[in-house]
Amino acid sequence: MSFLTFILKNPFRNKTRSALAIVGIAIGIATIIALGIVTDGLKESTQSTLKSGGSDFTVTEANSPGLGSSKINESRVNDLKNFQGVDDAVGVLIVNRVVGGDLFTVMGIEKQSLTVGEINIIDGNEFSENGDEIIIGKRASPSLNKTVGDTVKLFSQEFKIVGIFETGSMWEDAGSFMSLPLLQELAEKPDEVSMIFVKIKPDSNLEEITSKVEGNYTDELVTIKTIEDFNRVNKGLETIDSAAWAISLLAILIGGIGVINTMVMSVYERTREIGVLKASGWKNHRIMMMIIGESVVLTLVSYIIGLIIGVGVVELILSSPSMGSFIQPVYSAELFLKALGIAFLVGVIGGLYPAYRASRLAPTEALRYE
Repeated sequence: MSFLTFILKNPFRNKTRSALAIVGIAIGIATIIALGIVTDGLKESTQSTLKSGGSDFTVTEANSPGLGSSKINESRVNDLKNFQGVDDAVGVLIVNRVVGGDLFTVMGIEKQSLTVGEINIIDGNEFSENGDEIIIGKRASPSLNKTVGDTVKLFSQEFKIVGIFETGSMWEDAGSFMSLPLLQELAEKPDEVSMIFVKIKPDSNLEEITSKVEGNYTDELVTIKTIEDFNRVNKGLETIDSAAWAISLLAILIGGIGVINTMVMSVYERTREIGVLKASGWKNHRIMMMIIGESVVLTLVSYIIGLIIGVGVVELILSSPSMGSFIQPVYSAELFLKALGIAFLVGVIGGLYPAYRASRLAPTEALRYE
């Protein structure tokens, strides 16, 4: 046998023990990949929402736990419109309701601001200001199994769906829009909006305008330009990211212990074989490289299986209309390489002690071992 053949074949001599070690590591890798895909998808969805309508920044309430919980006096929309360098400002009220057992987002906006917000009608018409009419997103349509001409029950009354829209934001396209004054009345939130999308003039300085807004409305309003700004205001995504890594590392730790156990038992069972190799001229470092290589092979096989499981689980979960409407999975080479690096590192670390133990075996004692 060649040195490479030893490394590739030895880890699978005891198939049951190897399978258990592989399953342990694969679960950890699958967890890293699945949570990474979902978290990156949430970030991408949030970023697209913050840039809704081609806006340059979003204004929300300071210290608000989330965009949907933000409360801003509607008068601030006109105040921002009058800021030097601001081209337009659009106020949006967000209210969540349960429809068909799932959470459904209803957004209020003035009819004349639909074009400014780049809310494009792809089927039907815009809602009227005075009627009980609503437009739903292209993702909400199949999720609710509703189309133009159907009705949807909100606030204990029926609303006629007069149009299907598309914005490019997964979160908005999974919700609906109606007249802002009507939603304020139904939700009992007069003169209130949840956020304001602001578009500046081409020759204006973004940093100067956002600084001026926050300076004029200290402790009342905060501006959000990027996902980093959003995390600064709302720790939700950051918390999810940290929790994902904590769960993943715990799973990897458990799997790593399984690798160490598998390799230690492998060395124990092959004591005589290792003695023969050393007696035939193999050096200590070559024995160590063989054992570490076998450990890495185990974890790389685990990585491939974990990759398949992780992607499969995400696709299965997001295939449901209620979940798939809000999160678009993001598959990045960075995430897959990170998981591969972790698998390789676990293989090396998991094989160090068994490799050291194997290299310290005395050839004569190993040959006598039964």
